[in-house]
Amino acid sequence: MYREEPDNRIDSGWRFFAGTESQEFVDNAENLSLYDVNTIANDDPDIIPLLDSPFGCAFEKEPGSREFAVAEFPSDPDAAEG
Repeated sequence: MYREEPDNRIDSGWRFFAGTESQEFVDNAENLSLYDVNTIANDDPDIIPLLDSPFGCAFEKEPGSREFAVAEFPSDPDAAEG
């Protein structure tokens, strides 16, 4: 999970992934969905303590763990093409 600047006033900036998606999968908008953060928190309450984290942060779970650890913020491959 990572938090970037929101796209609009109702966007929290949070982005959630399983971590197993290929870049090709993520690049296809048909594979992505918008959800209220509360919906995600109902599925995984372990995210709740992290929801007030600032923009530019990222967290991940180690396989088999319920605890999040700080992770590297994902780079934007499109930014370099500018």
